[in-house]
Amino acid sequence: MVEGGGRAPVNHFRGRSDHVLDDKGRLSIATRFRDVLRRQYDERLMITSWHNCLRAYPLPQWEDIEMTLRTADRKNPQMIKLIRWMSGAEECSLDKQGRVLIPPKLRDEGKIRKEIVLSGMLTYFEIWDKEIWDKVSQPSSDDFNQFEETLSELGLF
Repeated sequence: MVEGGGRAPVNHFRGRSDHVLDDKGRLSIATRFRDVLRRQYDERLMITSWHNCLRAYPLPQWEDIEMTLRTADRKNPQMIKLIRWMSGAEECSLDKQGRVLIPPKLRDEGKIRKEIVLSGMLTYFEIWDKEIWDKVSQPSSDDFNQFEETLSELGLF
């Protein structure tokens, strides 16, 4: 709560936007995402490939993930494999124009070409190749039924 009984502003990554990767592999980050980074974090991102996209985490969020992984069961082969994969993340900082250079290795792993979709995921955001996004992102009516069930279980519907 803040003075006057109101709620403190919440700074999350919300919304989707289309972007174009420049010839050098730089991506202009949506202004609303840059604002979240500047208000709540700094301009450093940890970017990792995940399934069909890239995930971009503010550095403090990423450090929380690393601390959790440090305490995980290192005898579990799946955990070792997960840590090995997650350790491939790269730190990328925004430049003065609000762009981030996405390293070629990550562009290859995320199948990122020219047209991009940024999708807010509250505590991080995803970077998708637009063609892949268009194929996998549209929910079906079964998905919406599941969404309603999940929201109901959470007491939100």
